[in-house]
Amino acid sequence: MAIVELRFTALPEHVRTARLVAAAVARRAGVAESVLDEVRLAVGEACSRAVGLTRQVGADEPVTVTLDDGDGRFSIEVRDAVPQPAVVGAGESGGSVGLPGPSGANGMSLDVAESELGLAVILGLVDELDVRAGADGGSIRMSWPSEKGKIGDDPLGL
Repeated sequence: MAIVELRFTALPEHVRTARLVAAAVARRAGVAESVLDEVRLAVGEACSRAVGLTRQVGADEPVTVTLDDGDGRFSIEVRDAVPQPAVVGAGESGGSVGLPGPSGANGMSLDVAESELGLAVILGLVDELDVRAGADGGSIRMSWPSEKGKIGDDPLGL
């Protein structure tokens, strides 16, 4: 089992880097080539949401992306440190998952429709989805099947 963890300052320009790293690790984990665009898009949506929440409340904590290829699945978890009302939602393609936007010290809140739209996009792209929120922040965990025997020769998966 290989685990890769990426931490970055909550800036929109870092989302692209997270997408590229996720696609490279997914390829090495044996995720089908036909699914790599879905991985990139789902990670981009989850990271954009985490960056938006973090910037909106003025938090200094980084966004963390954990990529894991254990147990025949490739999973990605995107975490932020923005306190949110406790919500747990899990779904598979076709289900529904939602989180309300947090309220920051400045009284602003993430547009709920925008947040829900991002989660709806992710739900349509992943095999399994688990969304959680609480006092420590929120997380979006996504996964896809992987075939370990299909890892390419390129060590970077490019």
